[in-house]
Amino acid sequence: MPATPIFQFDKPTNSVEALRRSISNRLVYQVGKDLRSATQRDWLFAVFHAVRDRIMDGWRESLAQAEEQDAKRVYYLSLEFLTGRALTNAMMAADIYEPVKQACALLGADFDALIDLEPDAGLGNGGLGRLAACFLDSMATLGLPGMGYGIRYEYGMFAQRIVKGQQVEEPDYWLVNGYPWEFMRPEFSYTVRFGGHLVPQNGHSQWVDTEDVIATAYDSGVPGHQMRSVVTMRLWSARASGGVNLDAFNRGDYIQAVEAKNQSENVSRVLYPDDRTEHGHELRLRQEYFFVSASLQDILRRHLKSHNGLEQLADKVAIHLNDTHPALAVPELMRLLLDEHQLDWESAWSLCTRIFSYTNHTLMEEALETWQVDLLSRVLPRHMGLIFDINARFLAEVHARFPDDHALLRRISLIEERGTRRVRMAHLSVLASHKVNGVSALHSQLMVDTIFSDFVQMYPDRFCNKTNGITPRRWLSQANPSLSALIDSRIGPDWRRDLDQLAQLRDLADEPEFQNAFRLAKQQNKRRLTELIARSPGVIVDPHSLFDVQVKRMHEYKRQLLNVLHVITRYHRILAQPHANWVPRTVIFAGKAASAYYMAKLIIRLINDVARVINNDPLIGSLLRVVFIPNYRVSLAEIIIPAANLSEQISTAGTEASGTGNMKFALNGALTIGTWDGANIEIAENVGLDNIFVFGNRADKVTELRGYGYQPRGYYEGNFDLKLAIDRLTEGAFSPEEPERYRDVVNTLLETDYYQLLADYGDYCASQDKVDDLYRHPAAWTRSAILNVAGMGPFSSDRTIREYATDIWGVKPIQ
Repeated sequence: MPATPIFQFDKPTNSVEALRRSISNRLVYQVGKDLRSATQRDWLFAVFHAVRDRIMDGWRESLAQAEEQDAKRVYYLSLEFLTGRALTNAMMAADIYEPVKQACALLGADFDALIDLEPDAGLGNGGLGRLAACFLDSMATLGLPGMGYGIRYEYGMFAQRIVKGQQVEEPDYWLVNGYPWEFMRPEFSYTVRFGGHLVPQNGHSQWVDTEDVIATAYDSGVPGHQMRSVVTMRLWSARASGGVNLDAFNRGDYIQAVEAKNQSENVSRVLYPDDRTEHGHELRLRQEYFFVSASLQDILRRHLKSHNGLEQLADKVAIHLNDTHPALAVPELMRLLLDEHQLDWESAWSLCTRIFSYTNHTLMEEALETWQVDLLSRVLPRHMGLIFDINARFLAEVHARFPDDHALLRRISLIEERGTRRVRMAHLSVLASHKVNGVSALHSQLMVDTIFSDFVQMYPDRFCNKTNGITPRRWLSQANPSLSALIDSRIGPDWRRDLDQLAQLRDLADEPEFQNAFRLAKQQNKRRLTELIARSPGVIVDPHSLFDVQVKRMHEYKRQLLNVLHVITRYHRILAQPHANWVPRTVIFAGKAASAYYMAKLIIRLINDVARVINNDPLIGSLLRVVFIPNYRVSLAEIIIPAANLSEQISTAGTEASGTGNMKFALNGALTIGTWDGANIEIAENVGLDNIFVFGNRADKVTELRGYGYQPRGYYEGNFDLKLAIDRLTEGAFSPEEPERYRDVVNTLLETDYYQLLADYGDYCASQDKVDDLYRHPAAWTRSAILNVAGMGPFSSDRTIREYATDIWGVKPIQ
């Protein structure tokens, strides 16, 4: 008989001495350096490997326990995971931050410098991706069995530079030095097929002559608080199914030699390629199918590894679609069940509708994803056929229930027939999901009242609300150590797992000693941000001024332009009355505009032009400063958000599904100025209307104005300050070298103003005056800030994920 394998390994411990030896060993044997030759990058990688070793036991145990208990698992499909930096988060989860810092000091390594050297993972852009990252953190903290699936983008979205006031996009080389947190898993590689054509065979369609791409898995561990469990984030990287064309290479045709290889691997190069061109549009479609196909093949492989068939699939698997980007998972699962596993249609569709659930993140028609039927038919012919079959059966069901309502059939069909025929991916997601949720109370109500009202007639119990949340481990404990230490000293550290405990701070809101300590923590954070701003973009700001912050994706509905109009008005008022009792204010912007989004990029340029004029006006001095911080990302947000006094959440009412930036700012003691929109409403209800500045028309009034024929020029003519601000833009006051530069901005405001900035301008400015009035009274302002922190218990992503697990996924924590 063969001898029993002897498999032993050394489980690492967390003492300072053990960590010192571990980092030393990793530096020598993993990185290949020693004390004489090690660079900062080498030390970073050595520390990374030493910390990764310490989450491995928890990671292995989490996977093993889920398998041993045959637990139902949730698979979270998202095109984005905006994780930020991994190292500090992991050290805090494993409670080894201070021991690692001490070990580095013993080794002569600059801990703070190497921490700052870690790049942000280029895996997301905005709130959608950051929400997904928070959800993985909460899944791990709650011990829920599951995984996140996405794409390993080689160059991220882009790195933003500001050159002469304008956004310039450059590749985000976040992987250029390797990424020591991940494991390549070449054993989990799957063929993803495109193109080809269908051939009838034995009553079925066979998909043949396809162009194949290989998806290879890369795994990263996401540790929960105190290592409750570790969740896997599995990202797919594309590689060609064939190699270099040696015949072409040997002929000297080097471009053709690698053309097919590059074409295949482009799928995982960049997040959100510019889709203004036909090629870019097709690449976006290929990306979405690439990652759902690989993920579903992986899910079925894992299920069949421990089960004899697929009969229990819906009892063991929940798949969640984070917006419509993964919607092609629906026809892909049908294809796999029908073509690869020979299930009949009814059984396959029954499994689909019990497995899938879907989160809607937008009500805006232009953001509801659709794909041209012709494009889908060419790139994914089998899937287009399946979508037609699904639609035919669905419309037959609708007709049977509402035989006389032909307009309903047109509205609810998966295929938009007007003009160019297109597949409505949101409709497909709703139809295939057993639960569909919005992400704030208002958004969920508007969702069922508007875009999905026809589906509500068919499936009234399918829709629900799950208000978004954020992880307090990242957004308070990690981002704001000074405030976290203060909270710990008064109520203990357990709020990291139970954010409702912050409610105890309400009893301290009027205590002078606590207020002073709270203000000191805020001032420390403001000084940290002041130093960053002095380095980039190179503006000197007063840390005692009110920090007024709007940092988010650049988009017209988020209304950065409304903020700019107020800045211009404030500038004019200070010039008119320079000796009045002004509250010094620093207005801070950050955010990226999609590379093809002309108006958003023009607004970035306007912000920088306004900043240039105001910051160089000697009559203004330190009373007003305007700053645009380039290349907004998670690690930058962790510095900006704790320093904010005022949080700008000023989207047009009814357009922001939820927002999570509003939660992060309030959790860090910033007061919100915002519209009655998204989660602003629920924040107001939890912190008290006296501790938030609400302005502007409500969603119903916005709709009413549009219905009556909104006339922005009336507001322009009727408000002196507004007219002056817009006239100065028209005259080129902020771009004297090119007076017509902002003509398109002015024309948009005066001719259409779709997001109704001018309608809300007067009330917005009046609310900004109330901000000044309160800030002049430090005790009253601090009291409101403390009450904001105290009211943030319901906005933990732990609460959100617990509700998803109970009400939607049917997934329980592993024991």
